[in-house]
Amino acid sequence: MKLQFLTPLYAHPGPIASAYLDTSRDRDDPDRAVESRWRKLRRSLLAHDAEQATVEAIADAVGTDREVAGPHGQAVFAAHGKLVLAETLPEPPARDTALYGMLPDTLSLALQHAPDIPYTVVILHRVHVPERTAGRPAGHGGPDEELEIDSESGRWPTSRVAPGARSHRRIPVDGWPEAVERLVGELVTEMDAAGTEMVVVAGDPWAVNSLMRAAPSRLHGAFVKLKDGQHRRREPGRALLEEELAILLDGRLSERDRHQVDTFLAQRARHPEYVEGCAAGVAALQRGQAQTLILSRPVRLHRHLWVGAAPVHLALTGEELSAFGLHYYWEEPAPGAALIRAAAGTQAELICVPDEELPIEDGVAVVLRYTGS
Repeated sequence: MKLQFLTPLYAHPGPIASAYLDTSRDRDDPDRAVESRWRKLRRSLLAHDAEQATVEAIADAVGTDREVAGPHGQAVFAAHGKLVLAETLPEPPARDTALYGMLPDTLSLALQHAPDIPYTVVILHRVHVPERTAGRPAGHGGPDEELEIDSESGRWPTSRVAPGARSHRRIPVDGWPEAVERLVGELVTEMDAAGTEMVVVAGDPWAVNSLMRAAPSRLHGAFVKLKDGQHRRREPGRALLEEELAILLDGRLSERDRHQVDTFLAQRARHPEYVEGCAAGVAALQRGQAQTLILSRPVRLHRHLWVGAAPVHLALTGEELSAFGLHYYWEEPAPGAALIRAAAGTQAELICVPDEELPIEDGVAVVLRYTGS
């Protein structure tokens, strides 16, 4: 997963305030619950010497995701009295947190973006149009029916609460043979541009099957046909077929991530000391040699790291940074924030893998851009 979405957070020097809180709407009086949660975080930020203007910038953003139904959360960042970034989270945070420090607390936000799988949903439903049957003999078929076509693309799992543009159209059933060619052309263009890995189709069996047959053979493996074609109402601000997508995509890696994990396994077999463990990860990021940072889920980072002003100013001890000639550095209490900043700042990607699927020392590993042998 690429980390460019974090770029705004590193565009200005700290200190920066980071807040994560549950802003779910599936409860009685959700606005009051969100306000109560925010008051506790506000007190924490002010107690840690956050600027009043910076705290107010976060306050103005908290709860602005109220149009999103169901359980979710919010991550909000502000610095020097201005809002830097506010994102709706697909899952409420495990606990509300607020930090004020030199680095933004980006680990939880990055984890909620992973695995960042691009997909498209297409729902096809046959609907009757009574007004078109006026004056026709009883039992007349075909022209009194239309196909309702809903499509939506996104990147899982953030699309659960930030779905992409949705297309909605209706066409006569007898015009479907021509329309399906246009729809396939649109899908191919979108898939090639976005790197779409999965097209989930549901609804009328005849229309679904003809859509899949019309697609070029190179895309056949990307289609997933759902047996349940019932048309359910989408909750406001939520993705189409969210429940079905969760079954298909939760715990899955993107194709690129799977290839990179294979590369890591090959590198570990040859030189484990260079690619596995916190020390190896820090050394690779420090040199800008990491193509990808791999973290275990659940993340377990127990040691503090030392950092300086630049992303590559990362070390296990302050003495190491001093030996590099740095005069300004500090012990960073949030090691995840230090690792994510180093990865984003050196254009490394991020992969999160369940610990039971890929046990790694310290829960940290890297894929190297190049090796010495």
